[in-house]
Amino acid sequence: MVEDSSFIDHNLSFDEANPLNPDAVVLEGVTRKGKPCRLIDNTASAPRDEMQELLQALIEQDKFGPGGLSAAGGNTITLGMPESAHVQLGDKLYRLIIFDYEARLEPF
Repeated sequence: MVEDSSFIDHNLSFDEANPLNPDAVVLEGVTRKGKPCRLIDNTASAPRDEMQELLQALIEQDKFGPGGLSAAGGNTITLGMPESAHVQLGDKLYRLIIFDYEARLEPF
């Protein structure tokens, strides 16, 4: 599947383009290097115990902190680019977006 990013306004920050839901659930944690991190369920629907397990797994896998990604086959690395994946918690599928010291669950 090819994603069409023509609807994305590249002048907006991630937070401006994806505002937090007032009911968002936030779990705080600490990375293995002692930095604060957090997992935000912007859907306010994920099971809290499974969110806690996901947060711990992300910490154990050193997923938090500034990272660098390049496009497949590219020669340029862009620091601070978010990583994204899909994760199932309970019976729902969510988009998981990780950038710096924050991970977000968004609707799929």
